Amino acid sequence: MLDQRRHQRIRFGNLPKVSIGFAGAIGEGLIENLSLSGLMVRTEMPLEISHNIGCEFSVFGSPLIDVPAAVVSRVGNLFGVRFQTGPINQILIDDAINTALASGNASILSVHESGGKKIMRIIGGLGSSLRNDFMHALTRVGVDEINLDGVTQVDQSGLALCLVACNRHGVKLGAQSSCFAEAWKQALAVPGGIEKLELPGCDR
Repeated sequence: MLDQRRHQRIRFGNLPKVSIGFAGAIGEGLIENLSLSGLMVRTEMPLEISHNIGCEFSVFGSPLIDVPAAVVSRVGNLFGVRFQTGPINQILIDDAINTALASGNASILSVHESGGKKIMRIIGGLGSSLRNDFMHALTRVGVDEINLDGVTQVDQSGLALCLVACNRHGVKLGAQSSCFAEAWKQALAVPGGIEKLELPGCDR
């Protein structure tokens, strides 16, 4: 899981919709993850690998992005799509990704090595949508430290994941954004706080 992708994929807590044009038909899907180079879409449309489609979507209030793409993979009703886009759409997609991360509506989880340690870094929202990737990193990859300085929103599920990392796997919490540090401090100070505490968002 050590992330060597050229373009990191962002994941969403609430999946944005995408309109898809294929073989003269128009349908809808849900964006599972998004990067500058493409997206993973869940749809019941009968898309075919190596065929071109049209994608039209907006990510949490971003300008409408209309981009041609090619279907490159399929697992059930989940399709990998590679964008065939120019510089203007690249700017729109990049801005949409950055805005979604800053608002906590999207997340990036990556693991890299530094100084002989495996460090998990989380950018954007830290919540239940990251559970599978988070636990995979802990149990299969191994993590020594978590860098949380890019966290812009955290909820009880996100704090619970960090508690599991610290208490069960001996992971150290490294650099932290101000909102994560405050939420973590409050949660640990209140008996049962991780279950009960109302947690703040992060101001940018």
